[in-house]
Amino acid sequence: MNQPTAAATLVPDLVRPAVEGQPAIDVSIEPSKGWHVSHLFYVFDRAKLAQLSSVTRAEGIRHFIETLDPTTQQAPLRLQSWIVPGHKADFGIMAMDPSPLRVESIHQRLLSGPLGHTLTASYSFIGLTEVSEYVPNTEQYGQRLIEEGEVADSATYRAKVQGYAAREGMMRKGRIEPDLPPWPNACFYPMNKKREVGENWFSLPFTERSRLMAEHGRTGMTFGGRVTQLITVSVGLDDWEWGVTLWARRPDFLKEIVYKMRFDEASARYAQFGPFYTGYVATPEQLLTHCRI
Repeated sequence: MNQPTAAATLVPDLVRPAVEGQPAIDVSIEPSKGWHVSHLFYVFDRAKLAQLSSVTRAEGIRHFIETLDPTTQQAPLRLQSWIVPGHKADFGIMAMDPSPLRVESIHQRLLSGPLGHTLTASYSFIGLTEVSEYVPNTEQYGQRLIEEGEVADSATYRAKVQGYAAREGMMRKGRIEPDLPPWPNACFYPMNKKREVGENWFSLPFTERSRLMAEHGRTGMTFGGRVTQLITVSVGLDDWEWGVTLWARRPDFLKEIVYKMRFDEASARYAQFGPFYTGYVATPEQLLTHCRI
């Protein structure tokens, strides 16, 4: 298990004195639930790379590989590197940890290394893992089944509710403390929910928003075993409200799930999307070889 680094303890946890009638509030840079998540994208400056001596280049490669090695003591709890096609970036990094400083240390270590001045940061996005308010508890799931035509207390109904109850805890934990799937194709994009006259997501009643997200979720579930996703919340943290990361067994599955889900009303009517970054999961060594470093 990773141990806290000096960087992770720069801002100490405190206890704020309780306001009369209210409990004391812990003060921390770590969330009470969930992890910090950063997506970082970079471009190599080829002209500056060409000016490096062979010794400096070799030391830079060693430092780069060590920085992006997810097994080292100082690495965040989750760390993944991507080869990024196209001109938006040469490579991308996804890092997750309760400590934002441990996550941010990846960026700082890259820039402070021998290859640091040859790197240009082209895009970044930060957020937190969360369990969406639209994920039903067991009782709400049972009610949803009835609304979809299941007969209450039927054998099928009971089996579905019991199955959901059995996996609910693990499902919620998986959204708060996610593992990285062993699939090679990935993409990331930020998104907002629309706030326009007549189409303001945030003015809809919760029951209507929940209905729309349930429909959206059912579409996503048809891609089970082919695509998995992580939704991170960035409201109040970055320029967009949510970040979406998708991993797939094959790249065409990424295209298919995004296309199909855009027909759901939650997307077709209320979603706004930012730039898409495609990635192919790679080790730091594979990344450098691909980029001809």
